[in-house]
Amino acid sequence: MLIVALTGGIASGKSVVADVLARHGCTIHSADQTARRLMEPGRPAWEKVVARFGRKILRPDQTIDRPGLARIIFNDEEARAFLNRLIHPLVLEEKREAIERLAKEGRVKIFVSEAALTIEAGFAGYFDKIIVVYCRPEIQIQRLMERDHIERVEALKKIQAQMPAEEKRKFADYIVDTSGTIEETVRQAEGVYQDLLKDYEKKNSAVREEK
Repeated sequence: MLIVALTGGIASGKSVVADVLARHGCTIHSADQTARRLMEPGRPAWEKVVARFGRKILRPDQTIDRPGLARIIFNDEEARAFLNRLIHPLVLEEKREAIERLAKEGRVKIFVSEAALTIEAGFAGYFDKIIVVYCRPEIQIQRLMERDHIERVEALKKIQAQMPAEEKRKFADYIVDTSGTIEETVRQAEGVYQDLLKDYEKKNSAVREEK
């Protein structure tokens, strides 16, 4: 099984690329969805978040107010570092468990980890291949403003809290520029998928030769 990281800045277009890969049968593991589950009421991460930020971070149903938490961490570097130290290892552990399970089943050719902070978290070396998705800065800002219904200043804070796109691209095996139309992005993603299939075959051949 080929282990692939799909990463890029916030609102860069990762989900479009992930959708294309999923349609071709790749298994997509979303770090964001995993983090949401880890922070559900009663889970260890939930308890630590509440202990750190207080019960004011909770909604009436006791779930964490994620937009409220986001406002805190994007304005407080120490709080952001705390949350990253808490969540990243837990997400990676779930990812490893999923990879081990799928590898034993032998049905999946390509496993794709969709996570914005793969490189920042120091996990780049864990993957066979890395896809970096990016777009022009002004497009990223506009997309984030529209997606999260926020002002430009807040969008910039969120973007600047992450590693710059040009730094991420240094780690890339494959790059997808989503600055253009959806159709252009899809064509690039289709091309990357074909390359990943070749990578899978190469890895499989190497494994067979070792046996």
